[in-house]
Amino acid sequence: MQLNNKSKQPMRIMPALLAISLLWLTGCATNPVTGRSNLILVPQSWDQQIGAQQYQPSLQGQGGEYDIDPVLSEYVNGVGQKVAQHAENQLEYEFTVLNSSVPNAWALPGGKIAINRGLLTELNSEAELAAVLGHEVTHSAARHGAQAQSRGMLLQGTVAATSIALRGKEYGQIATIGAGLGAQLITTRYGRDAELESDYHGMRYMSAAGYNPTGAIDLQQTFVRLSEGRNQSWLNGLFASHPPSPERVEKNRRTATELPDGGELGRQRYQQKIAYIKRVEPAYDAYQKGQKAAQEGDLDAADRFAQQAIRIEDKEARFHALRGDIAASRDNLRGAERHYNQAISRDNNWFYLPLRRGIIRQRMEKLSGARSDLQNSLQKLPTGVGFYQLGLLEKRAGNRQQAIQHLQTASQAGGDVGQRAATELQQMGVN
Repeated sequence: MQLNNKSKQPMRIMPALLAISLLWLTGCATNPVTGRSNLILVPQSWDQQIGAQQYQPSLQGQGGEYDIDPVLSEYVNGVGQKVAQHAENQLEYEFTVLNSSVPNAWALPGGKIAINRGLLTELNSEAELAAVLGHEVTHSAARHGAQAQSRGMLLQGTVAATSIALRGKEYGQIATIGAGLGAQLITTRYGRDAELESDYHGMRYMSAAGYNPTGAIDLQQTFVRLSEGRNQSWLNGLFASHPPSPERVEKNRRTATELPDGGELGRQRYQQKIAYIKRVEPAYDAYQKGQKAAQEGDLDAADRFAQQAIRIEDKEARFHALRGDIAASRDNLRGAERHYNQAISRDNNWFYLPLRRGIIRQRMEKLSGARSDLQNSLQKLPTGVGFYQLGLLEKRAGNRQQAIQHLQTASQAGGDVGQRAATELQQMGVN
């Protein structure tokens, strides 16, 4: 007797359901923070490995470290370490300030945490900063990233997803994007329960560190206010992955009543520490206007905004890089190289700057300098564009095998650059 498709379907589904049931039974682990049982299919070593592998690429891809004001970075790290020492899950916590105007903060597994310059300018006290960092500490300590990864694995019906970085084309995508899994984890919406959990335990940690828990109430009130009437591009930061709500404000009020009275707010100290980034905020506003004007093709206006930003703060490499981008759009290669030189002399740590100078130098037939720049950029953040440009350079230099290798990697990046790399390979007779 033959079975039709409908009768075969339940037979196919049953093994999958059995596998999922087994995963539920065998994949539960104790949450280090709450003590409750959660579905976690990866060991704690996964958190540490992913955090270590993805932190630097994620920092690069999110704007690079903000190192113009090292005192600010030391201050933020100090507050973070003070809060993190009270977490039940003691990890190698790191706190970095990112050079981005987007108001955001995020945590990778293993205690790797970042906060954007743009969020620091919106806070009013050290207690609010402690609340932000305590919230992110909880995401790492409670293994929310591992829980999110486990849910994704369960939906796929297989634990093989943990080997994503080891499989053919998918490895190429991660390698050329540089922070594939990291970017996914950064933008993950953990869900209402995880957010409330992080609010609650973050307040516990900040209170134990000597901060007034009302800072967390002030923080959520600020977030609710900021999220009202803002355009979507502005909201593509903290509020996309950590949506504020009146419920969270009220929950924080209740939590505060459970915690010891008093504690530090640190308003004056915080304002002193962020005085510099508040002073130069108009420069970054001009920079963003310049970027927008350049994207719209108004290069004269873009250059005026870039020069305005530089007059306020000459030390910021991104302002000089914008002038380089503008000169490159005008085919002024010498001018572009000069501006990129100025940018790199101010910041030699962000991948974008040697990438752009390498592209310009290749157009100028300065192949040795271009190769050095592109390799430098790829060491900081492997990108499809970087591999593609290096492939073109090696092809021009007559290094066929190296050209093929770089173009094959670029072809796996997807999008326009992937298609261009594939076309180059076809022209070289490579399938």
